[in-house]
Amino acid sequence: MDCMPQTLSLNLVHIIFSTKDRAPFIYDEIALRLHAYLAGTARELGCECFRAGGIADHVHLALRLPTTKAAADVVSRVKTSSSAWMKEQGTVTFAWQRGYGLFSVGPGDLDALVRYIDSQREHHTRRSFQDELRTFLTKYGVSFDERYLWD
Repeated sequence: MDCMPQTLSLNLVHIIFSTKDRAPFIYDEIALRLHAYLAGTARELGCECFRAGGIADHVHLALRLPTTKAAADVVSRVKTSSSAWMKEQGTVTFAWQRGYGLFSVGPGDLDALVRYIDSQREHHTRRSFQDELRTFLTKYGVSFDERYLWD
């Protein structure tokens, strides 16, 4: 009896990116629809999206990446598609920052990540996006040059 080869993976990631120059374009009336759009786009790319959320100037995604897609391709397509969608909604000058943060998440940390994304509004009464990203970069041991971190 021949066995079928399988490719198995569990690649959970936390993705963070902001609007260009952290412009507060994601206002309350559009935020939920944008988050749903981001999640739907990720799902169309074969990702399992556990949560999409954020505040006026940035978003967070908790995803399981498929075995057939590179993380950079997923992020690029999600950002490109959602930028066009935001422009269709009337925010004609909308743009995402060029870069993004992407961090591996262990299965045991997924629930905490989802809660963290759900608490963004409260979280950002105490901490800026810049401080938040610096904290993640430090926590995960990612070297960075502050001169090139923001656009």
